[in-house]
Amino acid sequence: MSFSFQVEATCGAARAGRFITSHGEVRTPVFMPVGTVASVKGVPQDVLDELDVQILLNNTYHLYLRPGVETVRQLGGVQKFMSWHKPILTDSGGFQVFSLSDLRKLTEDGVQFRSHLDGSLHFFSPETSLAAEIGLGANIIMAFDECTEFPATYERSRKSMEMTARWAKRSKDYFEAHKHEVPWFADKTAQLGSEQTQALFGIVQGGMYPDLRRESAERTVEIGFPGHAIGGLSVGEPREKTWEIVNATIPLLPADKPRYVMGVGTPEEIVEYVRLGVDMMDCVMPTRAARHGLLFTSEGKVNIKNAKYARDDGPIDPNCRCKVCARYSRAYLRHLYASQEVLAQVLNTVHNLAHYLDIMRRVRETIISGEFASTRSAV
Repeated sequence: MSFSFQVEATCGAARAGRFITSHGEVRTPVFMPVGTVASVKGVPQDVLDELDVQILLNNTYHLYLRPGVETVRQLGGVQKFMSWHKPILTDSGGFQVFSLSDLRKLTEDGVQFRSHLDGSLHFFSPETSLAAEIGLGANIIMAFDECTEFPATYERSRKSMEMTARWAKRSKDYFEAHKHEVPWFADKTAQLGSEQTQALFGIVQGGMYPDLRRESAERTVEIGFPGHAIGGLSVGEPREKTWEIVNATIPLLPADKPRYVMGVGTPEEIVEYVRLGVDMMDCVMPTRAARHGLLFTSEGKVNIKNAKYARDDGPIDPNCRCKVCARYSRAYLRHLYASQEVLAQVLNTVHNLAHYLDIMRRVRETIISGEFASTRSAV
């Protein structure tokens, strides 16, 4: 088996479990920090270890453009390249290509697009996207999908969903034919032996239409993947609509396989998604907000740019155990930000990641203890 998942406890619809990969196990529910170009912006890997990050997300589109898949492959895969010994998930590049709406041309075969770096012309299909993901060597990789914009008509969403279903089958077929080409396949540093390979997850699309989401889920599950994601969210729709679609789709996905909601959300939202039965989430919010001086705490948001913190000698969050809160005052962090010191972004990011990861730890503990269903907040 290349991948295994087990639910260890439930509390209402929420689940606590774990999945096994060739680079270690991951306890769920889990929040995955985004390391777009094989780097969580401003945070070195030893600090990620200190924070007990279990799994990172890398971006296929960006690594494909720079430094290039072949470079990463020759260097032993993305884990070895970035000196990260734990699991990694790569997306397919579908969302990033979607965001290049003025620079892409979509056909049944795939998507022709121009690089945002230099304008050079490239082409992603289910086959070439999977080839890139296999070459990068992440433990979990995603089928190539088309992300539907918001707003989109019912007919546009249906066509997009149907294409995603066809592309999912092509992704699975290519993966089955080439799955033993992963760079670390025979690498003895892989913890569970050279028989291990990657896990390919399918993605449910269908825009903001529950019936299309149902059909997409049924068709994706029928193809046969070891895990399933809900994609096409956080594309401009109201937060209430995001919750509605997740709530309608999660029960359609197999209970014995991990369920992953892509690109969500705030600290409060990730708790509610766990409540619906979600096992995996990622979002740029904790790192992006940190770079703009927005900090998440147990007492609400802190905009460290505000003048009222100039003489505040307290920590960002008195209830936080991270090393930033243990050492630095709000006044100092505001000074760093106002002085445009790079250290401000680093420390802010470390705290925000710690906050998100602590939430997931507390959520998991309360699921196992049976208290989660009666607890309205773990933030």
